[in-house]
Amino acid sequence: MSRSRVTGAEGMETTYGFESVGGASEKQARVNEVFHRVAERYDLMNDLMSGGLHRIWKSAMVSWLAPSKRPGWRFVDVAGGTGDIAFRIVEASGGAATGTVLDINGSMLAVGAERAEKRKLSDNLTFVEGNAEKLDLPDGVFDAYTIAFGIRNVPRIDLALAEAFRVLKPGGRFLCLEFSEVDLPVLDKLYEAWSFKAIPAIGKVVAGDRESYEYLVESIRRFPNQANFETAIRQAGFERVTHRNLSGGIAAMHSGWKL
Repeated sequence: MSRSRVTGAEGMETTYGFESVGGASEKQARVNEVFHRVAERYDLMNDLMSGGLHRIWKSAMVSWLAPSKRPGWRFVDVAGGTGDIAFRIVEASGGAATGTVLDINGSMLAVGAERAEKRKLSDNLTFVEGNAEKLDLPDGVFDAYTIAFGIRNVPRIDLALAEAFRVLKPGGRFLCLEFSEVDLPVLDKLYEAWSFKAIPAIGKVVAGDRESYEYLVESIRRFPNQANFETAIRQAGFERVTHRNLSGGIAAMHSGWKL
């Protein structure tokens, strides 16, 4: 058991929170079960994890992406089953963008498809069950690849990054939003206390599920920091790699280009 951050993309393959697991398949099965349990309460989960700030962060991500308003602009949103990012992208494009929302978890996708229907965005979006490590998508077809609060749950992050590079067009952009390492001395202690003491307890009371929230908090603590994750993105082939911290580094947006 380790509480230390991993230093590379490959380091998450055998970690389930602070636990060590036998390999990628065991981790994936356990992560799937977490998200089956929280699918109907996904917004609540993110509100608890971020103090409600995830909505602002997601809007900031889409603003930085600046989706094109030209017809034919395509994106894939991975680990985006409930549609939060995809809806924002389509709306920011003035309805011009079309997207594939891909998630390994059918429960999450069902929530997203229902929400898309209610928002009258079903014509713009296709919901696909699939694995970020091996996308059943052709080479070089998307203008953008987005993933929000999902990549730390992928066992083999290096494979997911390689797949992101593969499915993007030349000139396409990778954009990831993920919880990260707080870089403010006082805030880091406050956030640590909130994460490990308050969030699991609130999860138990509000959602009746302490275990899932403990895993999610621990997975944040184990995920590579901003500099190490940037290195992993570059190793996948991306250029002009950079990041922007949000709320003192509680979350960070990572950008890279396929040039």
